[in-house]
Amino acid sequence: MTAVEMPAPVGAPAVPAVEWTAAPAVPRDRRPLLLTVVLWAGLAVAFAATCAVRGLPTDRVVLLGWVLAGLGVHAATQGPRRLGRLLLDWLPLIAVLLAYDASRGLADGLGMPVHVEELADADRWLGGGVLPTVWLQEHVQADAWKAVATLIYSSHFVVTPLVLGVLWVRDRERWARCARLVVALSVAGLATYVLYPAAPPWLAARDEVIEPVARISGSGWEVLGLPRAGVLLDSGQGQVNLVAAMPSLHTAFAVLMCAVLLPMARWTWQRVALVAYAVLMPVVLVWGGEHYVVDTLLGAAYAVGIFLAMPSLERAGRAVLRRAAGTAPALPWRA
Repeated sequence: MTAVEMPAPVGAPAVPAVEWTAAPAVPRDRRPLLLTVVLWAGLAVAFAATCAVRGLPTDRVVLLGWVLAGLGVHAATQGPRRLGRLLLDWLPLIAVLLAYDASRGLADGLGMPVHVEELADADRWLGGGVLPTVWLQEHVQADAWKAVATLIYSSHFVVTPLVLGVLWVRDRERWARCARLVVALSVAGLATYVLYPAAPPWLAARDEVIEPVARISGSGWEVLGLPRAGVLLDSGQGQVNLVAAMPSLHTAFAVLMCAVLLPMARWTWQRVALVAYAVLMPVVLVWGGEHYVVDTLLGAAYAVGIFLAMPSLERAGRAVLRRAAGTAPALPWRA
């Protein structure tokens, strides 16, 4: 008796006669990745060449320009719409800061007297008759501290532009708030520099107004084995306003970045690092002969005041715009 196949049950899926094979993978287009690598490499070479010729950039607008170039590379492979958004967002900020930098010479044009002795007197009062800068330079000379202090001091020139760049990529709304805070703080600092030009401790010591004080904020480069970095940084600071000690914007921006980033910190170590950065920056500045204690206290007060006042200022600004829009004549297409 020959065995026969039983019919498949009703409703059972039919067994295909031919076994299907997986479709061959479509080759991945590597051109966007290649373009990104080429653009980043070109930007890195251009940055290195600029630093070798002109020194490390310390001007805020120049650094923002480099950050903008990096964001341009980031957006280049995402289409022209993303690139257009980048330009629309950042060019007004660059324009405002360019105007800020162009107006820094107002202090000299107005002929305001440079304040020197009263700042030193205020610090002596705070230090019980001793200048805190002199005391720190006499008692804190460890190589490890010099290295850390130099890195903290130098970070001022890159932290704010980098934070702005990262925020624009990750959270445009937070970026906009941070950008407004940066502009407001810069304008407040400029107004003070124009009305109250003040000499830092190292400059007052050079003119023999106070005890001998060395400018040692960059001494850690030797400890780190990077003496060339210190030379590049010094050459990049050639255009710095020498009588813009009051308030300390180094301190102000360290405190401002701490306030901006603290709500986003997820881990305890991140919060500790942010607070430590804001606290150590003024200590480094006083130790390095860059600022008096009163300069740093006022800088911190500027940052906190602007950070707390900005929401109210924004609400007031929006109310003014709404009233202006309500009283404007109706346009034909809005009737």
